Formats: sequence, C-alpha cells, structure tokens
Amino acid sequence: MSLIDISGYLLFVAFIAYLVAILLFGGSIKQSNATGNNTGTWGKLAIGVTIIGFLSQLGYFITRWIYSGHAPVSNMFEFTTAFGMFIVAAFILIYFIYRMTALGLIALPVALLIIAYAAMFPKEVTPLVPSLQSYWLTIHVITAALGQSILAISAVAGLIYLLKVVDVKKPSLSRFGLEAVMFFLVVVVGFVAVTTTFSAMNYESKYTYVDKEGTERPITYNMPPIFGMNEYKAVEEHGMSPIVEMPPLINAKKLTTVVWSLLAGSVLYLLIRLIARRRISAIFQPFVKRVNLQLVDEIGYRSVLIGFPVFTLGALIFAMIWAQVAWSRFWGWDPKEVWALITWLFYAAFLHLRLSKGWEGKKSAWLALVGFGIILFNLIAVNLIIAGLHSYAAS
Repeated sequence: MSLIDISGYLLFVAFIAYLVAILLFGGSIKQSNATGNNTGTWGKLAIGVTIIGFLSQLGYFITRWIYSGHAPVSNMFEFTTAFGMFIVAAFILIYFIYRMTALGLIALPVALLIIAYAAMFPKEVTPLVPSLQSYWLTIHVITAALGQSILAISAVAGLIYLLKVVDVKKPSLSRFGLEAVMFFLVVVVGFVAVTTTFSAMNYESKYTYVDKEGTERPITYNMPPIFGMNEYKAVEEHGMSPIVEMPPLINAKKLTTVVWSLLAGSVLYLLIRLIARRRISAIFQPFVKRVNLQLVDEIGYRSVLIGFPVFTLGALIFAMIWAQVAWSRFWGWDPKEVWALITWLFYAAFLHLRLSKGWEGKKSAWLALVGFGIILFNLIAVNLIIAGLHSYAAS
C-alpha cells in the first residue's frame, strides 16, 4: 500500500470520527441540560473522538506531504481539506480553554461540510506549476488558512449566540437572516448529495472551449451542463447541452456545479421544513438554551483578536512576498488578492466597531457571520467562477 493510499484512508477515518463526535456532542448537550454538568461522560467521549479524527487528518496531511514532496495546499482539494483540519484544530484549542460543548455541535459540522466540499475537486497529486515552486507558497497558504480557521470559530460562536437570542416565532429581519444562514448550510449538504449522485452515475460530457488567452482547451463536465464555456464545442454529450454560453472570465463548469448545488439544497431545505414543520433554526435552539451568552460573545471576540493578525500575515504580507517571487510584483489586483483585501478590511472594521463603538453581543455575532460569509465567497465563488492568476488552485 502506497503513502497516497494510506493518506486517503486516514482522511476517511477523520471524516467518520467527526461524524461520530457530532452525535456525541449532541448527547453531551442533552446530558448537560439535564444535569447542569457541561463536561460529563458524553463530552469527554466527544472531544476524545474529535482528537482522534484530528490526528487521523493530520496523518493524512503529513503522509500526502511526504508522498508529493511539497505541502498539500497547492490545489483546491488539498487547501480545502487543510482548511477543515485547521478549523477542527482551532475548535479543540478553544474547547480546552472554555469547555463549551455547544461549539462542537456547530464547529464540527462546518469543518465536515468544508472537507466534503473538497470531494468535488481532483484528488490526484500533480507536479507544481513554476509559480508554486517556492517555500513562500507553503508559508503563505498555511498561515492564511490558519487565520481563516480561527476567524471561523468567531462565526461559530456568533451563530450560537444568535440561535440563543433570536425569537424564531416572531417575524423579523433577524429571524430571516438566521434562517438564511441555515439555508446556506443545507445548500452545502445539497452540493455533497448532488456531486455524490452524479459521481456514482459516472456522468461525463466532454467539450472544447477557448480560454481568455485564446487557446483551445478540453473540458469534461461531471454534471449536466447548464452553462457552457466560452466558444464551446461538443466532443461527447450525454443527454443535455449547455443552456447559456459564458464569457472566458467565468468558469462555466464550476458555475454549473454551484447552480446544481443550489437547486439540490433548496429541495432538501423544503423537505426538512415539510418533515419538521418548523424552521431549521428552531430545530437547533434547544441545543443552545443553557449557553452563557457573555462567554459565547467573549469567544467570538477573542477568536477575531487572534485570527486577524494571523490572517494579516498569511493572506497579505506573506502573500505579497510570494507574489514578488512568483510574478515580480507585490500586488496586481487579481480577484483573489482583491477579496483577501476586502476580508482584511472587513475584520479591521469589525475590531474598530467592537472597540470604539461598543458593538458587542448580537451586533458582533452578525458581523462574525458576515465575515465568514466573505471568507466562503472567496473560497467558493472567487476560486471557482472568476478566472485569475489563482485559477490553477481550482483544479
């Protein structure tokens, strides 16, 4: 058995361990609701299984690194799985500081969905393109991912805070926003379901297209094509032709995946609503009824305090050094660079509003969720749909 096979098995073990840990954290919360003990048997089992999962995923990361000869963060599959691992690491650290089991019930599903999202990308180890053959890549990407993972914990804390304080029985903008967050999480589940389904069917439609440099390239769709690449021509179609042709700036294949995910997620959301006969946010509210709001608010704020400077180092400073090495310029207004700057400016405004204007509690929780939404937009939409110098990472 090769190292790459071992790394795949370790990642699968981690995925299963996180699933089990989510169930155990749910049991821990029920136990604490009944006994008032927030670190009972269920809680100890849950964090133990989480650590086993994290160590398994760390083993995946190390074995893949040894096999490939470079840090496994050079494409979307590798980066996304690493991002999920760092979120789990950040959660484990925060858990041992604050001993709040409710964090696990939200943080682990988020990490799990991010890791599952990686499944849409090719898993093969490929040689690095010249611009990636630098140790500054490893420093830049790992540090940026660590910063984003810590910032993700602030969003987890913000979601818990809002689940506790928002009255989902009365119509309000807060109720609508909270349910929109839940809808987005279901859409990610829908993405996993639809990609798994078409993958099991071995669906493929092959085309050629002309990229923004005017070069003709082949492309294979693994879902029925809703959008066609620029000047596409069919090589081998199966059952459906693209409805709309997109300009070269847009990756129509990835946009097709996003739209299919939205459709599947919407259907799944409606089914959950019909079966449960209540909003998804109302389903989760009993799990957070005993949380300490002041403590949750502190976790969210401190996560930004720690994550912001780490993100600054990785996504801006180290990124500019690497850009100078790879492309002989510190800044080039590439879409990925622009959204990294937007993310940085948002969290700088977050800290300003928190420290100078007293935006605590509910306002801070909403800001944390919006910030993580910007991070996810950068990860999903900017990486996949908009072509740029970072487009190699979408392969």
